[in-house]
Amino acid sequence: MTQQDTAARALGAPDAADQVFQVETHGIDPIPDEDRHGSAKDLFWLWFGSNLTFTYVINGALAVAFGLSFWQATGVVVIGGLAFFAISAAGLSGVRTGTATLVVSRAPFGVRGNWPAGMLNWVVSIGYTILNTVVGTLALEAFFTDLGWESGRTGRALALLVTLTLTFAVALWGHATVQFAERWIAYVLAVGFAALLVFLLPGADTGGGAAQPGASGWSLALVVMLAGPFSYVPMPADYTRYLPRTTSMRSLTWYGALGGFISSVALGVAGVAAATRTDMTDAVAGTERLLPGWFQTLFLALVLGGSVTNSIVTLYSSSLNLQVLGVPWSRSKAIVISAAVTAAGSLCALFLADFTSSLLSFLSLLIIVFAPWGGVFLTDMLMRRCRYDAPSLHAGPDGAYWYRSGYHPAGLAALLAGMLFAALTCDSELWTGPLVAPLGGADLTLLGSVVSGLVHWLLARRTVAPHTGRPDAA
Repeated sequence: MTQQDTAARALGAPDAADQVFQVETHGIDPIPDEDRHGSAKDLFWLWFGSNLTFTYVINGALAVAFGLSFWQATGVVVIGGLAFFAISAAGLSGVRTGTATLVVSRAPFGVRGNWPAGMLNWVVSIGYTILNTVVGTLALEAFFTDLGWESGRTGRALALLVTLTLTFAVALWGHATVQFAERWIAYVLAVGFAALLVFLLPGADTGGGAAQPGASGWSLALVVMLAGPFSYVPMPADYTRYLPRTTSMRSLTWYGALGGFISSVALGVAGVAAATRTDMTDAVAGTERLLPGWFQTLFLALVLGGSVTNSIVTLYSSSLNLQVLGVPWSRSKAIVISAAVTAAGSLCALFLADFTSSLLSFLSLLIIVFAPWGGVFLTDMLMRRCRYDAPSLHAGPDGAYWYRSGYHPAGLAALLAGMLFAALTCDSELWTGPLVAPLGGADLTLLGSVVSGLVHWLLARRTVAPHTGRPDAA
């Protein structure tokens, strides 16, 4: 180690394996103590920036469309934002083990039992990256049109190329560049979205609606609001694995949670306010109608920026995910696979209209898997007090998490129980569970996480315990 490296680490600077605008050399391999750096404050900007996305405006508008009044919808938006406390706390597993979330999840499911959820998570990550890329591309295409530039298929193709390049370049460089970009883009987006709030909140209809939304309206609004934070459950350790082991759970939880909470709630309330004033069936067009003419072009830039910040996070995590699935490449090479699939999917979504709606329906249905998966993972983390035998997470048949031929019966049984409950109570375009009608139209899919968590605790409470040795012992 050189004197410059020693001095840099003493100042909390990144090590040579994780520097801004240089390709990160680590993947899912455990981050050694000498390569750890940063502080919990970095998580605020990561979660704040990545959630400054127009998706939350759409979600807020949907809550009103489901029949909720302004204050009812705002309450649901706040509940969704509070979920980031659980997501952020889950990042402690990265501090303790130095590896990615989907490596840590081998503990509750087994090394082989973890593979199916890992595959589905990669599909979901790519799916949401495609959707964000499409939203950003359409916003940039409209931006080009406002400037009097090329339009039509050529303009759309150029907009897609620019959006993909912005996303891929940052995610390719890796962890340090992701954090750097999220922070600095967030500074700009925060000012722009604050102005958006100023334009949308005045004139909002804050009176109570004459009709009550009923069980269906409340449950659908909660599913929409909580689905966003829940989609991050397989990711938090990806962004905490470089933090020093001395990072406290309190600071880690609060900084990350406040970042996600502030941005998601602010934009969700903006969507609620807009929906009480105009038709938000086309959320971008509906929002534009409420904005002064001079701000509309800037608004499109905000939509593009928010789409890129969110895509960066999901694309980066997808590269780690591929390593978990056994792709024998470095993280920087594996991300090329994710980028290629994202590009192909975005082309289909932009030039084949039916593809977009089908993808949305498919992704909404996958909550049947990921709500129960999150319930098992978080419950197992609590049972272990987030203390794992870190080397065993990578050891295969020789490790403590191989269980029975690579499968953990308790974790998998709990996952199946939660999935069964979620499937019976799910109300989506592709599937309506048989219990939805008897429940008055209520969608209780998210409670699949509670069911799976309880079942896991009952089945594993006598065998699952915190690792008592050194977590990093070889």
